[in-house]
Amino acid sequence: MSASGIERIAAAFAGSRKRAALMPYMMGGYPDLERSRAVAEAAIASGADLIELGVPFSDPLADGPAIHAAATAALAAGTTVDDVLALAAALSERIAVIVMTYANTVLHPGVDRFLDRLEATGAGGLIVPDLPLEESGEIEAQTQRRGLALVPLIAPTTTDARLAEIGRRARGFLYVVSVTGTTGERSADPGALRPLIERAKAHTSVPVALGFGISTPRQAAAAADAGADGVIVGSRLVRAAGEDGGGPAEVGRLVGEFARALAPAVA
Repeated sequence: MSASGIERIAAAFAGSRKRAALMPYMMGGYPDLERSRAVAEAAIASGADLIELGVPFSDPLADGPAIHAAATAALAAGTTVDDVLALAAALSERIAVIVMTYANTVLHPGVDRFLDRLEATGAGGLIVPDLPLEESGEIEAQTQRRGLALVPLIAPTTTDARLAEIGRRARGFLYVVSVTGTTGERSADPGALRPLIERAKAHTSVPVALGFGISTPRQAAAAADAGADGVIVGSRLVRAAGEDGGGPAEVGRLVGEFARALAPAVA
């Protein structure tokens, strides 16, 4: 019997030889479908441990300018949910994939139908940033029935009581949002988030990954030093995928830099 999605995510974290697992974010269909696959494959070849694969959406409320623009361009190019799920299936043969989408994409076709399609890709699970804890019951139950992870998010403003409930129900990993606001490149030091990471780890049994605002290898290293089990890098790589002189080769180069920054210290 093949491993479940939750098991594939767990194996990816456990199998990483880095101080924190590296999870690049890629926008499916950006700059176009063919190149988005090449971008993801370059990231895998350069040291990614997992891939967060975005489904383009017209109103991505959790995303900053770079990812929002990428989603708009992907939609304009005709990228569909089926296209991104097909990409997830191709990538899942090589790496653990977590699909990031918005609630309407799951609810519109029906939860069962969407999750059946997701399970068929071999992906590990999904992230739904606009799905409140109080409204997540059906999707949570249906993902667990299929062995898929519904990855929740917490923020610096999350109360201890809410964190305890989210952490208890988390599957796959717990996504710690490093800032209040949307995704994007920032100059903040993730090392200052050690108390938040420690709070998160005290309330869950799954790995804790830090994202939003990590755009340099130094910041990724600081997140690992602060105790994060995983580091998610998005906007910087999405920007590199589409800018002049960028593309798969540039994304691969950048992912390699992040991977080296997360390498274990030499004794």
